[in-house]
Amino acid sequence: MIQVTDDISTGRFFDELVQADGSARPGAQSLLQFFQALSPEVLHEKQAALEAAIKSQGISFLVYSDATNMDRAWPLDLVPRVMQANEWRATERGLKQRLRALNCFLHDVYNAQAILKAGVIPQSIVTDSPHYLSFCEGVTPAFETWAHICGSDLVRDHNGQLFVLEDNLRVPSGVSYMLENRSVMKQVYPELFRNQQILPVSQYASDLLDMLNALSPRPVDHPVIVVLTPGVFNSAYFEHSYLAQQIGAELVQGSDLFVDTDNCVYMKAVEGVSRVDVIYRRIDDTYLDPRVLNPDSVLGVPGLMEAWRAGKVAIANAPGSGVADDKALYAYVPEIIRFYLDEEPILPNVPTYLCSDPDQQTYVLDHLESLVVKPTDASGGYGILVGPHADDEALVSRRAEIIENPGLWIAQPTLALSTTLTVTEDGHLAPRHVDLRPFVLQSSQQWCSTGGLCRVALQEGSLVVNSSQGGGSKDFWVVNEIGGVSC
Repeated sequence: MIQVTDDISTGRFFDELVQADGSARPGAQSLLQFFQALSPEVLHEKQAALEAAIKSQGISFLVYSDATNMDRAWPLDLVPRVMQANEWRATERGLKQRLRALNCFLHDVYNAQAILKAGVIPQSIVTDSPHYLSFCEGVTPAFETWAHICGSDLVRDHNGQLFVLEDNLRVPSGVSYMLENRSVMKQVYPELFRNQQILPVSQYASDLLDMLNALSPRPVDHPVIVVLTPGVFNSAYFEHSYLAQQIGAELVQGSDLFVDTDNCVYMKAVEGVSRVDVIYRRIDDTYLDPRVLNPDSVLGVPGLMEAWRAGKVAIANAPGSGVADDKALYAYVPEIIRFYLDEEPILPNVPTYLCSDPDQQTYVLDHLESLVVKPTDASGGYGILVGPHADDEALVSRRAEIIENPGLWIAQPTLALSTTLTVTEDGHLAPRHVDLRPFVLQSSQQWCSTGGLCRVALQEGSLVVNSSQGGGSKDFWVVNEIGGVSC
């Protein structure tokens, strides 16, 4: 058996590859046997070769807090995370259910507002959200779908139960790294994939294109699709350019587009102008249209929101979708599923305390040192306080922030997140905490990525997996236990 730390062998954390007694989990036997045969020196060399391949291929990301504003090589760990296909199929059903319900919610709150009138959700949670756009009221996008791309973060607790930690509906990112992780791993270490039945991830780009094509307001065989990026200094610019190339779309900035008197959007090019049917936008709502939203924005397109309201162009995700991924709204998603679908949630939420509720705020303040406290409208791991790891000064500061602006904060229990074996700097294998971000698409139908972006906290004991906060990633394998498709 592979040598593991006491934390895994005593069952303190659920490990994705190794059972409490040190044996491999189903579907991971041959993978662990492969790593068992490697010395620390060889393991270190293999990890270094993987990192060299990533650098040579220019797979990178940018961290805004880095004063150099330089791209960093994407951090990929050599040891994949594994899930059996039968568990994945149940997870996929839960993810699709969740996005169906969230789209019903979005269409309702910008139109009839039945869920607010029924008192299922406090109106202030919606209308006071900075992501609620009154300009979107009365709009009916194609298929009544607002959030076309959703990346929901999944975590597993010490009992092995999967939870949805949060939903990302504004400009969900990371799918390009899911695809590149698989591609690089196959190129550099094809021997890892021998005797494995791993379901492929490569279908995602085709599914994304099918989803976007279905949104076209014109009945044409080949709609004109563009990927709207803020530019090369955005942290996810690699992904923007990668996805544009994968689906055959033009990568554009706001200055490349204009809205004419017919309320249609056009793209400028050397050979002339062409009408745009679908915009896969990778900029926040605030910057989409300086006439309606932020007047100082130079990233968007003047008149774009009117063109969208008129049905002359589709935007994915639709403006205003962010109100459904506000972390305060997250607490109500199980009720949203019941209200619109008359179904029980397949995937549970993590218990969540709303600091805007006086009783829940009291509980949070009394247990601050044991909770994870998050800002309701931030992303990327910014602003999170992990109570058990925070010093007295940070706890005092966060307490004051909650009391001053309770509506800006939610809190959750500090879960014993699952771990998986990871290569350390000295070439050993040690457990590190992980999460998973699968991607679900919706327009005329639904599609789900086969797995997702697995993120790993590379620092021992850390619960923060975001790459912007020092985390890394892993290839994620959905293993077909009864044969099936190659990776």
